[in-house]
Amino acid sequence: MNVSDQKTDNVQAVSVIDLQLRQRAQGAYLGLAVGDALGATVEFLTPQEIRHQYGVHRNIVGGGWLKLARGQVTDDTTMTFALADSILRTGRINADEIAIGFSEWMKRKPVDIGNTVRRGIVHYRTSGNTCVPENEYDAGNGACMRSLAIALATLWRDEQDAIKASRIQAHITHNNKDSDAGSECLIRMLRSIMLGTDKPSLLNDIVDDFIQHHPQFDFQKRKIGNPSAYIVDTMQVVLQSFFYNDSFEDILLDVVNRGGDADTTGAIAGMLAGAFYSVENIPDRWMNSLDADVNRNCREQADSLLQLSMDSHLSVTYIV
Repeated sequence: MNVSDQKTDNVQAVSVIDLQLRQRAQGAYLGLAVGDALGATVEFLTPQEIRHQYGVHRNIVGGGWLKLARGQVTDDTTMTFALADSILRTGRINADEIAIGFSEWMKRKPVDIGNTVRRGIVHYRTSGNTCVPENEYDAGNGACMRSLAIALATLWRDEQDAIKASRIQAHITHNNKDSDAGSECLIRMLRSIMLGTDKPSLLNDIVDDFIQHHPQFDFQKRKIGNPSAYIVDTMQVVLQSFFYNDSFEDILLDVVNRGGDADTTGAIAGMLAGAFYSVENIPDRWMNSLDADVNRNCREQADSLLQLSMDSHLSVTYIV
């Protein structure tokens, strides 16, 4: 049974499962932010360098190449906030309005911004177009990292609407088939986890199908260390960490201690683990270290996007 088949029964039952669903959604959002803040400290380090400096990197301490304050997050979280703000402000998923939101986000001089993201926003500012040309070299993880807002806003919508919504936001900066595939796999997983799907079913029903159609993402051949921002590297590391560990903490420690693009692999793994294990299983030491405004915004956006997802009039429109 897919999400659209379940819609009527689940909407009727939402009052019963409201607390559990809220805890999963807040867990995903806070998992994103925690993974981002934890991973940013060791971004661009190799596993060997991490072991030399930290043994095992376990705590949110800030620092890193960005010289962050303790509990500060990077573009993975703040761009997700910008995307969600656009959706919540307008009550729809609209390319023009999301592009405006991204442009305003960049004006605020975020602590970090990827080259492909910057180039896409500049393309919108100079041309007015909300879709960059397809580019085989734009297979980074910058569209995937902000996908949580789409997964929550479209939770009760047909899967094709979720895919359309994903491409609306993604193609403002990343128009690439691998980027699309990775982002859409993540969204399918998040939507299913929100509805209580277990790990074997996620693997059999979503991930195996994803890899069958996109074999370059196969994550079971070898352990990946020092992953780049290439979406294939990112998803392989995230899937390994998520499926080969049995707690939120173990998943996050596994993924960030591999180094490389650790803020983004941490953020994406954190979304999945936070949704799956729920907010109450995120370690207190990480929750207490997270910036208070970020913590509050995560909870508020999770709740608001869930509420919006119940609106049958939510529109998904692509304006180029």
